[in-house]
Amino acid sequence: MTIEAQLELAVFADYFQFYVEDEAANEDFGPLWTDEAVERLIAVGDCSVGIGTVRNMAVPVAVSLHGEEPEDDFHEWDLVNECSFTVRSGRIAILGCTDALPDAARLSLPPGPYRLRVSYVGLDSPCEDGLEGDDFYRLQLWPAPLAGLRTLKEKASATR
Repeated sequence: MTIEAQLELAVFADYFQFYVEDEAANEDFGPLWTDEAVERLIAVGDCSVGIGTVRNMAVPVAVSLHGEEPEDDFHEWDLVNECSFTVRSGRIAILGCTDALPDAARLSLPPGPYRLRVSYVGLDSPCEDGLEGDDFYRLQLWPAPLAGLRTLKEKASATR
């Protein structure tokens, strides 16, 4: 499996979430964060995806672009979700929900439909005040036809 591009980030997860979105997207996440989306820690729009977190702080995020579907390693993770979204502008932004778009980390990729696999680990690690924890979020993207949201590995227990 070849990684075509990779970013290591600390993203401010204000309101326990951050976004991966087409640079030109302007979707309203309010209606996307249903009770089910909050439980699954993922909200999916047409051109953007909201990733739920277990801390309301800066969280470590690794983003990688692949030429094809990566191999599964689900046993290493607490929760694994997979969804589709469309990239129209040729660039995605990775940012917290209260961050300014001009300051967001970006990744260039050819326009088209993509699958996004979000792997979560350390979901039960935040301390009592929620400021510290060992949670980590891995995002893997690859070109693929649009398909529905799937949970590939369920979390063992409630996290919030």
